[in-house]
Amino acid sequence: MKTVSRITLLRILPGFLLLTFLAQIAAAQAPIQYFRQYDQRGIGVFETSKNDTIPFNDLKLRVGGNFTQSFQTLSHSNDSGVPLYDLGNGFPLAQANLNLDFQLADGVRVNLISYMSSHHHNEMWVKAGYFQIDKVSFLNSELLNNLWKNLTLKIGHMEINYGDAHFRRSDGGNAFWNPFIENNILDAYTTEIGAELYWQKNGFLLMGGMTNGEIQGSVTAPEKRSPSVYGKVGYDKVLAERTRVRLTGSLLRKSSSVNGTLFRGDRTGSNYQFVMEPATATVTANAFSGRINPNFSDDVTTFVINPFVQFRGLELFGTVEFAEGNAAVENGEVQYTPAANDATKFNKLEKRKFDQLAVDLLYRFGKADRFYVGARYNKVSGTQVFGSTTTVATAGGISQGTRLDISQERTAFGGGWFITRNILLKGEYVTQKFNDYPAGDILQGGKFDGFVFQGTIAF
Repeated sequence: MKTVSRITLLRILPGFLLLTFLAQIAAAQAPIQYFRQYDQRGIGVFETSKNDTIPFNDLKLRVGGNFTQSFQTLSHSNDSGVPLYDLGNGFPLAQANLNLDFQLADGVRVNLISYMSSHHHNEMWVKAGYFQIDKVSFLNSELLNNLWKNLTLKIGHMEINYGDAHFRRSDGGNAFWNPFIENNILDAYTTEIGAELYWQKNGFLLMGGMTNGEIQGSVTAPEKRSPSVYGKVGYDKVLAERTRVRLTGSLLRKSSSVNGTLFRGDRTGSNYQFVMEPATATVTANAFSGRINPNFSDDVTTFVINPFVQFRGLELFGTVEFAEGNAAVENGEVQYTPAANDATKFNKLEKRKFDQLAVDLLYRFGKADRFYVGARYNKVSGTQVFGSTTTVATAGGISQGTRLDISQERTAFGGGWFITRNILLKGEYVTQKFNDYPAGDILQGGKFDGFVFQGTIAF
């Protein structure tokens, strides 16, 4: 008995010590300069400001995390007769993020986030890592020090700063900054390798960025790849206590890519699990339920305007977005090989377009805004392509598909309670319709509705 007890103790002790260590870290987190808090303090924060409020003492490490568990009671239907997933009430897979932030020098920090569990990647997966430089005292140049008072440079594999909606979206275990359950139907989010340079002064914001244009690095097929070039201009001003206005516009341009991921760069998955998915759906293969992927990889041009207004407890956030582009096969870039023995040539087609409107209206109340209620309306309409194929070595194996105008429309009513600044309980009623999909498509006459609740922790 003594031997068994000792073995059991030896097995338990390392885990207990690790939990004790992490608890101590969470209780006394090292302050990081020019940093967005992961908890309630990070809500309403977009780009980090140039306010220098934390002195630099030495190298620091901050270990944080996000954990989210949902409960959903959703139902779905369609008119096509294609069997849908047997959807019932229950708990989707819990999601968790590990957040590491390092203060390397005065005004220089590193951010590294990993998905520990998510709907799309169930295994641990690195999201991104980047340098952020807000001071350049290490260069020993008074001229550059003065110039850098208004500049910020970000370099790495990072979440690109296109639009403002990505600052309010759910990202795996991090569901704290999103007042609702799911992200926009047209979810503009991706991580790419590159750099962004910011200028901020008196509420004005200018930003320019360039990345490799894809979610992963690659050293092959350079003729099929080109960088993404994008920028943002905006104004963000606190006019009085609890009164703030912000307006930004963002533009992105990319001529070609193998895997264009601006609207499908999420690697964690939807928070409406398995809605409108086939009967054979799996967590990894059908992770993005309730969203639209326009399948743009070439000749991509996107523009978005985001207004944000706060007046006392009222909060308004909007997205007005215009996107156009094509897939490679629509651009005439996919042709038959000699082995196919097919002389058909494919020309470049006119670019397809998608438009999005999203409006969030919230009212926050209670001590320290511990409670909120709100509504969201989101509509996406555009030209989608169906039935395209790219089998280049077989006669008849290439098709540029059939184009149809479709739309999706979602309405959500919800609310939340910040039990503490690190613990949020929220829920919503949602309904979404799928309009003008072709006969026989699983989304023909599609609709889902119901309730989703989430408990989420951030530190």
